[in-house]
Amino acid sequence: MGNILRCFKGDDDGGGDHYPYYKPTSRPPDYHGEPAAPARAQQQQPLGPHGVTPSTVGVAALAHDLLNFGSTSMVPDGLNQHVASSRKAQVKWYQKMLEAYKNTTPPPKTPADAAQLIARALNMIQRADLEGILEFYNFPISALPTASSNDQPSSLPEGVQFVLNTLPVYDKCIGDGDGFTAYVSTTDPRESANVPLEVHELVIARTQARKCRDYQSADALLSSLDEAGYKGIDAPELKMPYGKESRNALVKLIGGKRVKIYVYGLDQFGRYVGDIYCNNVFIQEQMLKNGHAWHFKTYDKRPEFARWEREARAANRGLWASGNPEKPWDWRRDQRNARQEAIQVY
Repeated sequence: MGNILRCFKGDDDGGGDHYPYYKPTSRPPDYHGEPAAPARAQQQQPLGPHGVTPSTVGVAALAHDLLNFGSTSMVPDGLNQHVASSRKAQVKWYQKMLEAYKNTTPPPKTPADAAQLIARALNMIQRADLEGILEFYNFPISALPTASSNDQPSSLPEGVQFVLNTLPVYDKCIGDGDGFTAYVSTTDPRESANVPLEVHELVIARTQARKCRDYQSADALLSSLDEAGYKGIDAPELKMPYGKESRNALVKLIGGKRVKIYVYGLDQFGRYVGDIYCNNVFIQEQMLKNGHAWHFKTYDKRPEFARWEREARAANRGLWASGNPEKPWDWRRDQRNARQEAIQVY
């Protein structure tokens, strides 16, 4: 029937720390497995993040890392010193870069070519993370397209990659105050063209799994499809104080209605993030002004979001009526810590 996208998703599992890292060799082999030529001692060039000189890290190191990722699913050790996003997000980046590398003929031979390949493969991630990856490989940041690139539609707000118009949102698909499942019609070419290829592929795979009555695989694919995100707010979890009230507020705003999602890109957890509108009403604004959600300052610095939260606090609206409500990100952290402590008890 349609593609499934998760919006306003507030559950933060810490980014999936189970993803392993690896330490690349001091002299990575090139794409064909031949050792890179040793640097001349008299050059005394500064060391790059891989522990080799800039003249030997670059393209060969990228090829080595992608080949290693293809066989081990491990991302390079040290990358997290250059980017802010989680390991889970980094794994998704390397999946995209590996696919782009395999489809590029001939493979990139210069740092500028490699930088452009990475930029094309990761065109949806935050600019700071993209620059961090290039810095990690000593690739020129100047090779990146500017924010005013002709690739961006001029009619869209700054930073918006594309827009999705959903089918009506069912009340039962609204999980809490910042989480709902929305569908877009793949029979409408205007919407289908905006849906990421990987979502199309997951939908096709899930449909096939259900036809074969492989419901376990179908459920696993559905879980993958649900990985997308909100932008700028965080509401109480359903089990928290005011969690049900926050969900009910969102139901009143979007339940049974179509919504428009302005998609900015991928967040630090590898989820698509966007602003949500329903009947020309900005949903994040309403949730903040009426005290149904927090401004998530860590990931969204828009001053109007902070102002709307301050107004709700001052008026003791919604969750602010309790005086000092627990922050949802603190609550999730405590829940994670409690689970870890329970696992460690024998």
